[in-house]
Parts: sequence; C-alpha cells; structure tokens
Amino acid sequence: MSITVYAALWFLPFVLPLCLYTAYTDIASMRITNPTVITLAAVFVIIGPVVLPFETYLWHLLAMVIALVVGIILNAGGVMGAGDAKFIAAATPFIALGDLRLVMALFMATLLAAALTHRIAKHTVARRFAPTWTSWQQGKKFPMGLALGPALAFYLILGALFGA
Repeated sequence: MSITVYAALWFLPFVLPLCLYTAYTDIASMRITNPTVITLAAVFVIIGPVVLPFETYLWHLLAMVIALVVGIILNAGGVMGAGDAKFIAAATPFIALGDLRLVMALFMATLLAAALTHRIAKHTVARRFAPTWTSWQQGKKFPMGLALGPALAFYLILGALFGA
C-alpha cells in the first residue's frame, strides 16, 4: 500500500466515527449531512500537513477539489446524490494515489456487500429493529453512504495494518 502506517494511524481515530455516522444517517434518513462532510474535510486539512509531505498534501487538496467538481456535475446529471458527491470529495484526499486501484476494488466489494445486506434486511425480521428508516421505502434508490463510509474506514484500517 502507498499510504503510510503513520498517516493511516493519525487519520483513523478521527475518520472512523465519521464513516460510521455517514453509513447510519444515510440508511436511516437517506442523507449524508453537511456537518459530517465538512468535518471529514477539516480532519484532512488539519492533520494532513502533520502526516504528509507538504507537496503531497497540496496534491491531495487539489484532488479533493477535482472530486467535488466532478461530483457536482454527476449530481446535476442525476447520477448520484449531493451528499454522496460531497462525501466522495471529502474522502478523496485520504487516499494515496498509488492505492487507487485497491480503493476501487475495496469500494466495489463494500458496495456489493452493503447492497446485498440492505436488500436482505429490508425483507426480513431485521427490519423490525428500525422500522422508520427511510431507506426501506426508497424502491430502487440505495443509501450509498452505507458503502462509502465503510469503504474509507476499511481502507484506513488496511493502511494502519499493511501500509508503507
């Protein structure tokens, strides 16, 4: 992995609760809140210069801006929700460029697991534990935060365990 153990260990305690909260709020209310994504971005802005070389830090900030612009365009085209686009932008700088293929594979696996789990739980007694969750009644719409949050969390956990 390209992310260093040092960086992953610094980011993880701050990012993990935000990732879990993102998954919860998206499944419960089909919303990824602005304070959550602002806090996620702020974690990188504050901790990034401590754990990354300054030039690398600036490139990661540029990647966040690019991801936000692409996300806004995709949201305007109806491809994804605004919260999903903002979360992706805020999560982008935490990912080392050399790990992009790994993150894409990790996200696809997380997305498949989340979608399958959500669809199964929707039609079983598990739904009784949270009968008011908005995501149960959304038809084909899926709470993407249920996959986005855990994918970033798993990446940082793997970075902490197997990073450079």
